[in-house]
Amino acid sequence: MADSSIPVEDYQSSPTWRSKDQAQPVVYPSEDDLKSVLAKISTLPPLVSPVEVERLRYQLSNVAQGKAFILQAGDCAELFDYCTPKQIEAKLKLSLLMSLIIIWGARIPVVRIGRIAGQYAKPRSKPTETVTRRDEQGNEYKEEILSYRGDNINAFPPDSKQRTPDPERLLQAYFHSTATLNHIRSSLSSGLADLHAPRQWSFQHVKSSALQQEFESVVDSLTDALDFMRTIGADGGVKEPSVAGQGSVLNSVDYFISHEGLSLEYEEALTRLSHLPYQRSSRRILKGGDRVEQARYALSAHTLWLGDRTRQLDGAHMDYFSSIRNPIGIKVGPSMKPQELVDILDVLNPDVELPSSSEDWEEEEEEEGWEGYEGEYDHGVTKSPSPSQSPSSSTSRSRSSRRRMGKVKGRVMIIIRMGASKISTNLPPLLRAVKESAHSSSVIFLCDPMHGNTVISPSDPSGQLKTRAFGDIISELVSSLEIHSQEGTRLGGVHLELTGDEDVTECYGGSMRLGPEELERNYQSHCDPRLNFEQSLDVAFLLSHYLRKQRLESRRKKSGSKSKGGVAKEMEGDRGRGRERSETVTQANMDGENVVGTEDDGQRLEGVRDEMDRKKKEAMLMGSGDELLAQLICGIRSRR
Repeated sequence: MADSSIPVEDYQSSPTWRSKDQAQPVVYPSEDDLKSVLAKISTLPPLVSPVEVERLRYQLSNVAQGKAFILQAGDCAELFDYCTPKQIEAKLKLSLLMSLIIIWGARIPVVRIGRIAGQYAKPRSKPTETVTRRDEQGNEYKEEILSYRGDNINAFPPDSKQRTPDPERLLQAYFHSTATLNHIRSSLSSGLADLHAPRQWSFQHVKSSALQQEFESVVDSLTDALDFMRTIGADGGVKEPSVAGQGSVLNSVDYFISHEGLSLEYEEALTRLSHLPYQRSSRRILKGGDRVEQARYALSAHTLWLGDRTRQLDGAHMDYFSSIRNPIGIKVGPSMKPQELVDILDVLNPDVELPSSSEDWEEEEEEEGWEGYEGEYDHGVTKSPSPSQSPSSSTSRSRSSRRRMGKVKGRVMIIIRMGASKISTNLPPLLRAVKESAHSSSVIFLCDPMHGNTVISPSDPSGQLKTRAFGDIISELVSSLEIHSQEGTRLGGVHLELTGDEDVTECYGGSMRLGPEELERNYQSHCDPRLNFEQSLDVAFLLSHYLRKQRLESRRKKSGSKSKGGVAKEMEGDRGRGRERSETVTQANMDGENVVGTEDDGQRLEGVRDEMDRKKKEAMLMGSGDELLAQLICGIRSRR
């Protein structure tokens, strides 16, 4: 980790991560060429601003407190060729549609973070790969070449020359990221985020009539609500967002960018020392680290994440990540041990001094996103409070040798990527370890149901076509939701690989019932398979359904005035579908709420839960997930 005793100005001029082992290193033919490119990048304008980073920090503190939900989504590996208006807008529109569906069920804001405008590098399990060639006589021979590491390192065609790392590609990555982000910003400011878009949605791709009816009814409800707000004038003009992210949510939204912080040389070139920005509504500085006037911001993106292969405690990546003020993600796979996770959290989110105003500590803790306690100051040094934070003389004397210490809420996002077959075994011990640590209220848990479920297509005789079964994806997602509920923790968001293109065929299954034999029809990914437009909306509706169920159950517990049957009837009434009573009973039981409350209902509920577990296991084996999706959302047991 970065040495906290080193002044931030000294670290900026001589980063200590350079002296440590770097995982996934790239060896360039010319070190001088690399230095020249990095020197050029370091003089170029940053992609994002410290104020935008602070806005995300504020919103993530709300996520850590259960007041918002994260949707982090985008390509597995961006290509320079994806930097077109059509491609950018397709991903942006899909993210907005998904977030609107989730908001409808959860009734809390969604923090939108794209895997975009910089996700050009990919870690590889092996530095080289073997390809088959033919000589002039037609004889086959094997050649070992460097693995494709992403468009910012080398080219995709399996040619030894094109696979040679080229530092000029780092400069190309900067300009493609800048162009992509510029188009995102201009699109949002031009009305792309207008939430009246549901009128244009179509669900003709959905094969299950029950699911189609479910999706359309949600859209009808959304449209009615938006029409009502427009009628009363509640969807008026765009307001300039503040540092806290406030503004008109009907016409403009915040959209943040992220990528894996793999190439430390590139990240360092875009890491700038900056004064901490002030809130416009307050003279106080937005705190989140050591009590200093300057901080290191990684300005290639609003947030970066550490991969499963680069999170070594004594490694260069951990040192760099601990030195920046940005929010940080950590990918956590089956190899992560509970104590190792806590140790990583200790490095990335250590105890820091909290705001010390004597007037309203509680208000500052809530407003600034702090989770703290009073404790001894680590280094035994008493700092003089700044004029804007000076307590009364008596308070100053009583606290002169003590400081209020704590964690920054939302500083770290733990991105769980276990796989459908391993999550029930591996996730609970990790949740318990974090829950019993000092980080229990400051971290955010995300579910990545993609990376642990990559398999070879069952219809590919060559054994080389990678895919993901939609049944595995939603099985891991549902299991994650259930495990968090059982362990008393909270799922704060999802991390998905997807594309806004409707015709892409890389993952099989979903409401469109895409079969494995159809994957080669339009398989485009150069790395891992992504959800297409239709499959992505399936996930959004599933999340909306579950979060809505949790919200209504929480309301029932808080009020204590409604019977279980009342909540179940409310859920059915809101859908407005006029189903038969038998289906209503099934749905109510699926949501864990008995309509009548008799002993027979309790036994029936247990039977339904057993049936759901069986269906999830079947989905993992069959892959499609269509029947499981229909059952989870609609409470039906057979396709229609």
